[in-house]
Amino acid sequence: MTNDLSTTRPDTFLLGGDLPVRRLGFGAMRLPTGTFQGPHRDPGTGVAVLRRAVELGVNHIDTAWFYRRGTVAANELIRKALAPYRDGLVIATKVGPLLEADGVPRGEAGSGELRRLVEENLDTLGLDRLDLVYLRVGGMGGPGGEPVGERFAALAALRDEGLIRHLGVSNVDAAQLAEARAIAPVAAVQNSFHVHDRDDPLLAVCERSGIAYVPFFPLGGGHRPIDAARVERVAARHGASAAQVALAWLLSASPVLLAIPGTGSLAHLEENMDADRLRLTEDDLAILTGWPGAAPPWSPFLGHSPDMA
Repeated sequence: MTNDLSTTRPDTFLLGGDLPVRRLGFGAMRLPTGTFQGPHRDPGTGVAVLRRAVELGVNHIDTAWFYRRGTVAANELIRKALAPYRDGLVIATKVGPLLEADGVPRGEAGSGELRRLVEENLDTLGLDRLDLVYLRVGGMGGPGGEPVGERFAALAALRDEGLIRHLGVSNVDAAQLAEARAIAPVAAVQNSFHVHDRDDPLLAVCERSGIAYVPFFPLGGGHRPIDAARVERVAARHGASAAQVALAWLLSASPVLLAIPGTGSLAHLEENMDADRLRLTEDDLAILTGWPGAAPPWSPFLGHSPDMA
């Protein structure tokens, strides 16, 4: 017999301590194109996806100025679809990557270029202040290996001017997070993370500190794919899709994890948002994570409790 986790899983999180967001949000990267080098998508479909996402209860949208292909850009789609923005809608963006001629963000901005990138986001989104800005570091590689202090301090100065409400870091290791936190409060970390690609120690730091952990590649991709057989086994138990199980695992694994699956399809959007209704059992978590015996109801690989939720 297994225990249903539905009575213990919080559905919202206070981002930065003052912005309540639903833990299942939306990522805008795939609105302009399926890949950075692929053809652009129909902007009308992107607008429809965004409006439907908000109708379904999304109030946390993750974007970036460099999410664009040709004349189709995520920020401009967001502004067209949703401005004037309703109260409580949180829009997060990231700065740091620079687009090269082929449209791939391989370059990396220095501290002196970050004001321009922040202002581009303000302009294209039609905002006076950005709710959350991540410093995305490391180019297309994995986290670690470079200092972040000078660039994070430049963003902190823009926050002090009132252009940014909260700061985050993306694609960082524990040392880089600590370096940033020594300069200014960090509200969120955005790293590659899914059920079979975890950074448990960094997640533990975020849990102890009340910092949101916002995975990219939540459905696989990147440097390590999801073990499809294990996910599909659990999906079959619930009559759900593998994507829904992967998202439900994130929501069950830690109260600080915020899922932002992205899509350019209305059908996939509906499927992703239905993951919020799926409640995984301890047996499901054991299958997915390899935890022996009955998995504890919170952070099955860490055993933390949700007392900060």
